[in-house]
Amino acid sequence: MTHPPKSSAAPPGTGVPTIPAVPSQPGPPVLPGAPGTPPALGGPPPPPRRTAFAEGVDQLRGAATTEPGRLRIIGALLALLVVAFGSVTAWQMTDRTAAADDVLHKSQPLSAAAADIYRSLADANTAASSGFLAGGQENPASRERYEEDIDKAAAKLVTAANNSDAGSPSAATITKLNKLLPEYKGLVERARTYNRQGFPVGGAYLRYANEKMQKEMLPAAQDLYTKENQRLESDYADATPYPWAAIALGVLTLAALAWAQHRNYRRTHRVLNHGLVAATATATVVLLWLVVGHSVARAGLNDSYDHGVRSLNVLHDARIASLKARGNENLTLVARGAETVKVGDDTVDAYDHDFTLDMAALGKGLAQAEKLADDQAGEKPVTAAVGNMTEWKKRHATAREEDENGNYQQALAKVIGAQGATGECFDSVDDNLAKALTHEQGEFRKAAGDGLDAMGGLPLGAAVLAVLGAAGAVLGIGRRLSEYR
Repeated sequence: MTHPPKSSAAPPGTGVPTIPAVPSQPGPPVLPGAPGTPPALGGPPPPPRRTAFAEGVDQLRGAATTEPGRLRIIGALLALLVVAFGSVTAWQMTDRTAAADDVLHKSQPLSAAAADIYRSLADANTAASSGFLAGGQENPASRERYEEDIDKAAAKLVTAANNSDAGSPSAATITKLNKLLPEYKGLVERARTYNRQGFPVGGAYLRYANEKMQKEMLPAAQDLYTKENQRLESDYADATPYPWAAIALGVLTLAALAWAQHRNYRRTHRVLNHGLVAATATATVVLLWLVVGHSVARAGLNDSYDHGVRSLNVLHDARIASLKARGNENLTLVARGAETVKVGDDTVDAYDHDFTLDMAALGKGLAQAEKLADDQAGEKPVTAAVGNMTEWKKRHATAREEDENGNYQQALAKVIGAQGATGECFDSVDDNLAKALTHEQGEFRKAAGDGLDAMGGLPLGAAVLAVLGAAGAVLGIGRRLSEYR
């Protein structure tokens, strides 16, 4: 018995067509990392996106594999070095030139003006005491000297105020002096008025005026002088240091240019490349100008400080000491022992004790000034002042002896008299110190001016030569590139 097959497929040859299988249809594209999608199994992750910098590095690396590419890179670096050298040189020398100009035209003149303010105030105080001693017979020259000193101090205060920075300590000091000056003048005028009428209270007013001058005005003027000297030293500190950054960059630039020319010679056997030679020449000129010019300027500025500013400071201090000594000498006779001070176990006249200290400071200052004087013209007036000081001490001792013996009028004649008085010695000391100051001021201006002139044109010249040098380097490399076209 035959059984039919269990398969549902039609037997061959029955003529029934077979239905083909339908292939699977692709769905919509799925982005990697979309929500709900399973993580990819196997297969590398997509490459990270390249940055512009990375692509630029690759391009530069690719360019460096060919000689034209290397030449372009070398030319760009050489031009950059030359321009950087010129820029740094111009920047550093501009700062130093400005500081040197301030030394010559601003800070030192202001320092001298501050010293003149102190001297004028101290001299006015001395003239006031001299006029008071003369009583009703006040010398017109003494009165005129007092007025001139007050006017000069006021004018110098205006100059200092115009050149000081708003809100600075110097401005505050100037404001204080402008306030104290009319107060002092009022006290002196009261002292004169009562003195002409023969009232003893005039001496009290003069001592009060002197106390205001000695304890308030002169310390403020000394503070102003100190601040202006500090400003002057700061300008020197900015003007004299060597521009090491520019020098180092110049040496590096010359080394790079020498290497580029040596490389060019090894590859082409050509000794010179005109563009690179021009760049080397300009860089060499700038470097030599920088080193030599600044060395000359530094020497001039140092000389102006050593033989100008230092001498001026010592002479100013000596002149101030002589003025204070003269004022205390006069006040010794005005006070007549009303002011005393304890020195050890002894009680002595306060003004005469201060006179001794001031004369010691004067002698020390004159000794230093003699050592600092570097020529006969500067030494001669200082030596003369030493002789005047010695005679002054002798006459003062004689006057004190007369006063202590009760001979007041004889002592007064030996201090403010027409002939043989200590006033002659003081005037001679002051005149000789003024001559020495004038000479040293001229020495300062000459040396500082030479230093400033040595820097002249260097910032602008360095910038112009740097541009020319960079152009030479680019043209030199461009000439080599033209051989590959």
